[in-house]
Amino acid sequence: MAAGANRPELYEEVKLYKNIREREKYDTMADLYAVINTLQCLEKAYIKDAVNAKDYQKSCATLLTQYKSAFKLVHGMYNTVEDFMKAYKMDCSAALERIREGRPLTVKDDAGNTTKCVADIVSGFITTMDALKLDQKSVDEVQPYLRELYDTMNRLSTLPADFEGKLKINTWLQTLGNMQASDELDDGQIRQLLHDLDSAYASFNNFLHHQ
Repeated sequence: MAAGANRPELYEEVKLYKNIREREKYDTMADLYAVINTLQCLEKAYIKDAVNAKDYQKSCATLLTQYKSAFKLVHGMYNTVEDFMKAYKMDCSAALERIREGRPLTVKDDAGNTTKCVADIVSGFITTMDALKLDQKSVDEVQPYLRELYDTMNRLSTLPADFEGKLKINTWLQTLGNMQASDELDDGQIRQLLHDLDSAYASFNNFLHHQ
């Protein structure tokens, strides 16, 4: 006979709440958890070019609004979203970054923050070129670096839409978008990409000196 056959209480549903108020609290925490996880998935999908910019921006804006509404309801239990994520062991760094910025990655907002935007672009160039020199050459390794660099450049409103360096990076993004994630750039492509990045970086520095 099974160990719990004579103990029907073992088969009773365990409830996390004792009243409607407690149930709403758990429902809200579940909603917040789901929103943060979904935002994390969306960020990763966009960086990998699995979702286009228009759909990403719309979905991201909706999720950020849902996050704000949900977090207000649990604010008394958790002082910060970091506290909530730590309590439930959530590894969602991309979602956290988006929450901190409060806007989709594609939305320009460098007002009063041009210095940081410029620093992020410079860092993006250096990081991308370093990754290539360290023999990172598969599409799913290179593409996120280029995507983040391109989006950061788009956020700098003083940078012309037809800036040559940005156009070159976009051309490479289109090239990678037509390849499989596991495909690798050959030596010739790596050399050309490094050359284009170096050229774009020099052009960007020249642009800054004439501001």
